[in-house]
Amino acid sequence: MQVEIKAPYLLFLGDEPERSHAKTAIGIAHWRPESCIAQLRLPGSGVDLGLPEMTPAEAAGAGAKSLIWGVAGVGGKVPGHWVPSLFEAVEAGLDIVAGTHSSLRIIPGLADAAEKAGVSLIDIRKPPAGLPVGTGVKRSGRRLLMVGTDCVVGKKYTALAVAKEMVDRGMNAEFRATGQTGIMIAGAGMPIDAVVSDFVSGAAEVLSPDADDDHWDVIEGQGSLYHPGYAAVTLGLMHGSQPDGFVVCHQAGRTAIDAFPEFPIPTIPELIELTIATGKLTNPAIRCVGVSINTSKMSVKERTDYLAGIAAETGLPSVDPVATGVGPLVDHIVDIFK
Repeated sequence: MQVEIKAPYLLFLGDEPERSHAKTAIGIAHWRPESCIAQLRLPGSGVDLGLPEMTPAEAAGAGAKSLIWGVAGVGGKVPGHWVPSLFEAVEAGLDIVAGTHSSLRIIPGLADAAEKAGVSLIDIRKPPAGLPVGTGVKRSGRRLLMVGTDCVVGKKYTALAVAKEMVDRGMNAEFRATGQTGIMIAGAGMPIDAVVSDFVSGAAEVLSPDADDDHWDVIEGQGSLYHPGYAAVTLGLMHGSQPDGFVVCHQAGRTAIDAFPEFPIPTIPELIELTIATGKLTNPAIRCVGVSINTSKMSVKERTDYLAGIAAETGLPSVDPVATGVGPLVDHIVDIFK
């Protein structure tokens, strides 16, 4: 699934109070800063990307070509009081790019306004037609999947960082996006959580086809096997990905599933054990190759001690993909898959 998004961008944050729900805008600002002109926030927003504040008209005047819907809340819906900003963007001549489950085209009048203005409405969460049911047949090449203790714990950041590190080393590797933010960053991918459940594993097989023996598909994970709402997506993605290796991703200090406080976060050893047990269905040789921790709320000393403790507990390299880099993790992958 290829996606053409015209740069540069105006990142729309609405009045979202939580940074964890603004992961699309934050991810694009981090990985594609050269394409981000400004941010658009409504009163009450608790997220600041450090970009200039502009209206759609001001951003268009500064050269922006697209408004990126930068928020991914629970359920991916479009709040009604945010809709006027979309019409302002269309009137300013901006394409609108969104990863909401609800299509932009169901907003009354928006499609007509976009057609009149000569701009595009781009729904990222629209899977390609004709996806197959998964076969479970082993494919050539290598695959590395990110798995999480929860949503928004760094699976995308880790996959992007690992793929970049591998390419920088001259390895044959490619990032495979499975969510709206990753697709916007990479320009291609599979919106796996929008695929009809019977075809999730098949969609993952399509995303990561047969490849050269030395090729690594570094696959962005989705949800968590311990998530009461999204575990089905996680399991289907894993069965279709057939990962040779997986990286556990976790946010330090989180004790309960985000927005589901009655469900505790699993321990890292628990997640490793469950991932191996369920992943063996399509790849009996599946193994954990490392741990990636978001330690952004920790001091340097706290981070160092925490990562050392995880490494000692698991016997695996433990990194923060932003603060420390993923070099030790890739070193380990190279060593065990010689």
